[in-house]
Amino acid sequence: MKKISVSFFALLFFVTGFSQDGYKCYPTHWWTGMKWNNVQVMVHGDAIANAAKGYTINYAGVKLVKTNKVENPNYVFLDLAIAPSCKPGTVKIKVNKANSSFDIPFEIKARRSGNGSSYAQGVTSKDFMYLIMPDRFSNGDESNDRVPGMRDQTLNRDTVFNRHGGDLKGIENKLDYLQSLGVTALWLNPVIENDMDNRTEHGYAFTNHYKVDPRLGGDKAYHELVDAAHKKGMKMIQDAVYNHVGIYHFTVTDPPMKDWLHQWPSYTQTNYKDQTLFDPYASKADYKVMADGWFVPLMPDMNHANPYVANFLIQHALWTVEEFGIDGWRIDTYAYNDLPFMNRCNKALEDEYPKLTMFGETWVHGVPNQSYFSQNNYNIPFKSNLQAPTDFQTLWAITDVMTKDFGWTDGINKMYTALAQDFVYKDPMRNVIFLDNHDIARFYSVVNEDVEKYKTAINWLLTCRGVPQFYYGGEIGMTGTTSPNDGYVRQDFIGGWKEDKTNKFTAEGRNAKENEIWNHVSTLAKYRKNSSAITTGKMMQFVPQDGVYVYFRYDDKQTVMVVMNTSKETKTIDLKRFAERTNGFSKMKNINTGATTELKEIKLDTYRSNVFELIK
Repeated sequence: MKKISVSFFALLFFVTGFSQDGYKCYPTHWWTGMKWNNVQVMVHGDAIANAAKGYTINYAGVKLVKTNKVENPNYVFLDLAIAPSCKPGTVKIKVNKANSSFDIPFEIKARRSGNGSSYAQGVTSKDFMYLIMPDRFSNGDESNDRVPGMRDQTLNRDTVFNRHGGDLKGIENKLDYLQSLGVTALWLNPVIENDMDNRTEHGYAFTNHYKVDPRLGGDKAYHELVDAAHKKGMKMIQDAVYNHVGIYHFTVTDPPMKDWLHQWPSYTQTNYKDQTLFDPYASKADYKVMADGWFVPLMPDMNHANPYVANFLIQHALWTVEEFGIDGWRIDTYAYNDLPFMNRCNKALEDEYPKLTMFGETWVHGVPNQSYFSQNNYNIPFKSNLQAPTDFQTLWAITDVMTKDFGWTDGINKMYTALAQDFVYKDPMRNVIFLDNHDIARFYSVVNEDVEKYKTAINWLLTCRGVPQFYYGGEIGMTGTTSPNDGYVRQDFIGGWKEDKTNKFTAEGRNAKENEIWNHVSTLAKYRKNSSAITTGKMMQFVPQDGVYVYFRYDDKQTVMVVMNTSKETKTIDLKRFAERTNGFSKMKNINTGATTELKEIKLDTYRSNVFELIK
């Protein structure tokens, strides 16, 4: 976006002012038996801090420890201690004014059952994760396509700039389809209210943390989707955004205090230079611009050094896991957050939910850069506790493999080198690997819709170490690039709307090429699900020669061999070179075709690959 020069308070004149319709608590409620039992409740409402005689609570097991008044009298922050003996019920927060008093209800609930088995399960290398942009996947409830009172009233599928009407019910309706593909976990782009005035399809500009966007179906639809997924043995990953909010968030239109956000004399955008965070020679000024600059003008940057902001965000994360039963977090724009704050937030979640997983968007260039933001083996002053990054380095590598000629550092050698540097990660099996997502060109377009190249890349995705993530529609070869706009990689999944003339969710609705890709993904994904070698085994790669790359996934039960030809001519590959892993086996089964042959040599056309299970 074009840079603008505007002060924070001047910026407020461009947005709608605060409209009071009652006093609200954030979090909206809490639970008994939580490890996080010292809860800071933000109470928001007209002049709430002006209660002359203060605030009182009379509820067994709940103690008002401290009342915190801040710059804006429309806020008061109440520190509550919730004892282990506390019973579920409604706490009455009594606001004692000079001549009258009134109560604000705050509910204490019983915790959900099944922690670690039915929710907060985390995703692992055993999973196949599927990324969905809800507005563009399937419309299951037309009654919420437009919601009166919300700023964005567009509904036009003929342009990528407007809303299209997809929702959570639409996703719930397609769970059987996703299971038939081999999917075990869903990651949705943000579902939280995004009451902005345009480009609201992506959801990354929150306006109320404690409200699921009603155009997606609201809290009820999200509860129903998560519960339905869990009943089918599937997991749910929520997209977290800690770095920024939307310009219409209530804490921006009516800020609790000036330093709730990062302030600058004039609008200052981040420099996007992640290197400044670990560069031993970095300028402090450059560091500050990277860490505290705003991502874009319409997404104000939150000040994590402010303890009230930190509590607000950490408690919301804990609240969301308990309220909806999600299994993990994908954390947006990880490098732009205050990293010590992120360590605190990650630890709070892990302490409460030991199996919960978190992976952060690390859109950077270079293995050292990427590994800095996750658990690593470096002896450096700052140590991140993030479990895993989104592995952009292997994405750049597989892109080179499919688009550049073989060379000493180019083509398949870039993949070999990227994986050879896995020693920097504490556990590279947790890295999330992918071919594309909602921000970058669809990989089928990257390879110029070459089906064989695409299938080769899919073979890599579903057999390499890590947690594979697939972007919706990739299984039918959806296309799109970010030029001229990222909306073009966010097209509708045809068949998700009742007016669609074809239904790509069915084999009958797909053409031959689409079914070829779909079947390729499904066959390998289902095999992968039951393959101990791929999901939990070790990896061994051999130095690429003349564009040929061979690697193995193996354990004491199974050996899987992947053979890839990235040269421009057909290759006959003698397998004797790989005796270190093939000794003791006599046959190999082609997982892609089902054919079993002798373990001797393989003939592969250009940019082809095969996945084999070795047989004794």
